[in-house]
Amino acid sequence: MTDAEAAAARQAAAALETAPTRYIESGGIRFAYRHLGPAGGTPMVLLQHFSGNIDAWDPAVVNALAADRPVIAFDNAGVGRSTGQTPDNVPAMSRDAVAFIDQLGLSEVDLLGFSLGGCVAQQIAAERRRLVRKLILVGTAPKGGEEHLLAVLQEALSQTAAPDPRLPLFFTKSAASQAAGMAFLKRAKARTEDRDTDNGSAVTDPQARALIAWCAAPDAGQAMLRAISQPTLVVSGKQDTMLPADNAYAMFKALSNAQLILYPDSGHGALFQYHALFTGHVRTFLES
Repeated sequence: MTDAEAAAARQAAAALETAPTRYIESGGIRFAYRHLGPAGGTPMVLLQHFSGNIDAWDPAVVNALAADRPVIAFDNAGVGRSTGQTPDNVPAMSRDAVAFIDQLGLSEVDLLGFSLGGCVAQQIAAERRRLVRKLILVGTAPKGGEEHLLAVLQEALSQTAAPDPRLPLFFTKSAASQAAGMAFLKRAKARTEDRDTDNGSAVTDPQARALIAWCAAPDAGQAMLRAISQPTLVVSGKQDTMLPADNAYAMFKALSNAQLILYPDSGHGALFQYHALFTGHVRTFLES
């Protein structure tokens, strides 16, 4: 086996918990990222939720998606180990994400945007149609959509008995959903070395302003969604309290080429609760 073949084999075998964190610079920002999966195929770029970094992704989701395609998880500007300042608006976040993608030399990608990342994904897909092949929007909202970010955060943080705020934030109160939440937390903490960093309010304050402004901004005629012509999979938990499932249905209706999936007894983290089902649905969508 040649050195190049050995390197490709190591990359294909890597998991989110073990893949090395890499760095690439564009426009004065040093972006941190992890690259998993085979060398061939359309890369999938992951756009993370409010306050989340690379290690906030569920390894069960990322590793399953990377089984047969390249998957790239990264920290946008100011998040985790990426340098720069976290913007307080979605258009600037999308420009930073595109700069990262372009610097990697990728001419076509699939985007998976979760929560705030889904807002960024919509902006990119609408503005860079040739760059985005297919789009997966999870637990997110259209421009001018409904959000309850601060109220839901306050409620979750008040539950001091919870081992992690993500348990009440992402999962319902049912026994099944709570058990799935505990399993997710265990998976998300599996990486013990070279974990990503939490930059606190330097990230969460501007991200909160960005998400609230995105949902507060009127979008006459749903112009943003109508500018997206790429095939799109819209996913939501039926009982998402932060960005309600009504947003998913509104996006599904306005998008010209969309499919809609609602998972039962699930909240904002439906993709983690139903990780096997979700990744199966994504794989079917991408391969169709």
